[in-house]
Amino acid sequence: MDETGSRETFTHEGTLGIEEEFYVVDEYGRPTSGTDELVYESEPPAVLEDRLDHELFKCVIETQTPRIDDPGRAREHLSTVRDALVDHASDHGFGIAAAGLHPLAKWRELEHAEKPRYRAQLDRIKYPQHRNTTAGLHIHVGVDDADKAVWIANELRWHLPLMLALSANSPYWNGFDTGLQSARAKIFEGLPNTGMPTAFEDYEAFERYERRMIETGSIDDRGELWFDVRPHSGLGTVEVRAPDGQADPDRVMAFVEYTHALVADLGARYEDGESGTAMGRELLDESKWRAIRHGRDAELLVPDEEDPQAVETLVQRESDRLGVDGLRRLVDAESGASQQRRLRSDSVVELCHSLRLDEQ
Repeated sequence: MDETGSRETFTHEGTLGIEEEFYVVDEYGRPTSGTDELVYESEPPAVLEDRLDHELFKCVIETQTPRIDDPGRAREHLSTVRDALVDHASDHGFGIAAAGLHPLAKWRELEHAEKPRYRAQLDRIKYPQHRNTTAGLHIHVGVDDADKAVWIANELRWHLPLMLALSANSPYWNGFDTGLQSARAKIFEGLPNTGMPTAFEDYEAFERYERRMIETGSIDDRGELWFDVRPHSGLGTVEVRAPDGQADPDRVMAFVEYTHALVADLGARYEDGESGTAMGRELLDESKWRAIRHGRDAELLVPDEEDPQAVETLVQRESDRLGVDGLRRLVDAESGASQQRRLRSDSVVELCHSLRLDEQ
């Protein structure tokens, strides 16, 4: 990975890319070390060539779709990549599961990857990275101007708690019920350079920050700026990183649809010369905390309104405003966190099976 990106990468408008982190599991649905075999020691299907990688733990694997120029084909690309991964894993005796945290993943008992990049992070960050068994959904939308991308990322921040609340799918961590709806978000915030980013004036300001972090040894490369949203200076996109991992592809597509519509709407508002929203980071952090703790039942803080707004109210408002449907289906369905708790009360085996992609 290049240390820094460039303003020149921001050339495509409205393209999509979807990155998903999954758990490699054994026949009982328990997380197991399988990424060496799946990534390095075997030949993946052609569709996964250069689009399959692993994360910090050997039980976490990542896929990336190709750049999707036609958003109408996003589901097709997502399904193709997911099916190829499930088949590849099955051929080697593994399954694939998805959630923000695997309920049975105990970080002290799992193997870390040996890639030098991760070893350097473990040495520099220590305990917070050693326990980072998280898995998320990352959505990229192409933006054709670097300054516009930074403005869009700034404005997207207040929408992130809504996405997190609807995606909350990680009540269990290290084998126990945390009482949270998205423990992943809170565990991940233990790392540096995570959570809600500050607002940047323009791309030059963001680039200065990125370079200073590298030059001072705070990060090794731009990829270690793990904020919930960021202008991706290597791909020329705005990247949303707030949602928990999801087993159900319909849930993934709801967030893809919403993110794409948001970026298009904000891009048009930038072109019209609209001023940015003044909202303190402390209020954004509070709204995110409400999403972490209460999930779909949260009341979130929003700009220009004194009273917190229920998730359902915001979903109706955003769906009508942007002409999207996926969020409504999410708010009407059982949440991932609630489903996990319900299934856990019946059977650990049933819960583990519910997270597997081949069970969807």
